[in-house]
Amino acid sequence: MEICEKKGVTNMEINIARDYTKTPGGRYIKEGPFSGEDFRNTLLLPAFEKSKAQNERLTVVLDGGFGYAVSFLEEAFGGLVRQTKDKSVKDIEIISEEDESFKKKVYKYIDEAIKALK
Repeated sequence: MEICEKKGVTNMEINIARDYTKTPGGRYIKEGPFSGEDFRNTLLLPAFEKSKAQNERLTVVLDGGFGYAVSFLEEAFGGLVRQTKDKSVKDIEIISEEDESFKKKVYKYIDEAIKALK
């Protein structure tokens, strides 16, 4: 995880391939290494909480790995909404220049989890 400043805005960034793994797994820890659940608990949730406390923007970069199971993405990002009950999860910036469909899926899972909170 790194912190950078761009045009006066502090930004906290997680690059999954650099900071976690290039080979993400499935949904749950019990299904094997590098699961969406583990990523959420070890990196995403702490970074989300820290970015909120410090009024920083959180960016998650999906590029550089060998693809993502939809279960990994849904558990990491949809699970973050379910765990925190915080609609501002939608403000996380997702970068996926290698495959735009991953970015769309993440925002879809976040939106679906937010709708389910009601």
